[in-house]
Amino acid sequence: MYSAETKIRVRYGETDQMGYLYYGYYALYYEVGRAEAIRQLGLTYRELEEMGIMMPVAELNVKYFRPALYDDLITVKTILKELTGEPKIRFHSELYNEKGELLNVGVTTLVFFDPLKKTKVNMPKELIDKLKPFFD
Repeated sequence: MYSAETKIRVRYGETDQMGYLYYGYYALYYEVGRAEAIRQLGLTYRELEEMGIMMPVAELNVKYFRPALYDDLITVKTILKELTGEPKIRFHSELYNEKGELLNVGVTTLVFFDPLKKTKVNMPKELIDKLKPFFD
């Protein structure tokens, strides 16, 4: 299993009239967590794209428990629970407030996609090599 954490402060423009993080921004926070998790492995989304790999979202599931509030410092925990041979990757996200309370969970499934061939492809070897030690 691989996990990484990053912090995001809830900005005023991301909140609704109640001062709660607007529900649509949770997916953006998941994206920040995914990008930073890959970066912590030693790769970037840009490098994957330069290899000819795009990663569009195929599925998103979200569950809300309590709100994130304006100016809260949120910990985004991004977890990979499995390393499959399929042309997809499933990121589990957990958002916590500064008190350590679980606010939200989500699962985002992305596919590895070759934009020139317009087809799904396997996970790039470079990413497999970075992840494999966490699953041995």
